[in-house]
Amino acid sequence: MGLLDKLGFGKKKSGDDSKAARIKSSKRVDIEERFERLRTAVNGTMSKFYAARDRTTDQVVGLKLCDFEKFSFFESRFKGMNKPPEGEIAAGMDHPNIIETLEYGLTNKKEPYLVMEFIDGPGLNTLIQNKDVERLGDRRLPLMKQMAAALVYVHKQGYIHRDICPRNFICTSDMQKIKLIDFGLTVPATEKFMQPGNRTGTPLYMAPEIVRRRPTDQRLDIFAFGVSCYQLLTFDFPWPGGEVSGLAALNHDTSNPRDIFKYRPDLNRALGGLIMQCVQSNPADRPPTMEAFAKTINAIPSETEA
Repeated sequence: MGLLDKLGFGKKKSGDDSKAARIKSSKRVDIEERFERLRTAVNGTMSKFYAARDRTTDQVVGLKLCDFEKFSFFESRFKGMNKPPEGEIAAGMDHPNIIETLEYGLTNKKEPYLVMEFIDGPGLNTLIQNKDVERLGDRRLPLMKQMAAALVYVHKQGYIHRDICPRNFICTSDMQKIKLIDFGLTVPATEKFMQPGNRTGTPLYMAPEIVRRRPTDQRLDIFAFGVSCYQLLTFDFPWPGGEVSGLAALNHDTSNPRDIFKYRPDLNRALGGLIMQCVQSNPADRPPTMEAFAKTINAIPSETEA
């Protein structure tokens, strides 16, 4: 049995009628023949995203192609642990604030691929980098509530996303909805996947327990979510920037995060306090669950200026 079979890309099991199984391609796909790549949307941790036209349906879709070497190296860390592949995880997600996966499988070059709904709108990272106050306007609090709802759902499904950051949220063109994308680093929230040693993620959003090789749980997503919201509200990070490698995450428990109210003295006190709670170095000082976070933020009136 080869690596791809072990990772769940072999034949569909008899009797498996889950959504993930139904949309899994049973044959290798020639990407160049089937898809017209319209433009590169964004580069992920182990992959590239494209806006593409599916020649079989004439539908514009989001196309994700995984780097086989990076993908194989990452998955090899979980040898013998029955980790579900990204396609299976993503295909099983069914939430209005999570990108819909339409199909997944292997290309004729043995590269994992995913076909997703196409959202023709800005990435949250682009809005933040451009300090796009005009488009964000009074949408920041409603967007954060939707982002929280997406992560609550992921956690309830029994997973840790492990790469929460603005790059992995995309807005619709009218700025009314935001969706979580990319489950390339996602793992089950079970003891064997939460042991020290898995140091993957985007460094500027990494919880210190990751780089310090301590046990982890879903609260590492809460930390990354807090950093993302802090950035959305201030256009800056809780810690001084400059270093973007894994060393950046070492700052997250050697110095205190900068008080968000120094940037935004006008910010709603409950909202600012909640974000500051998320970025605490000790997991015990963060909100205990994303559900608890969502309950608190949802109680803040939507018309509140954020």
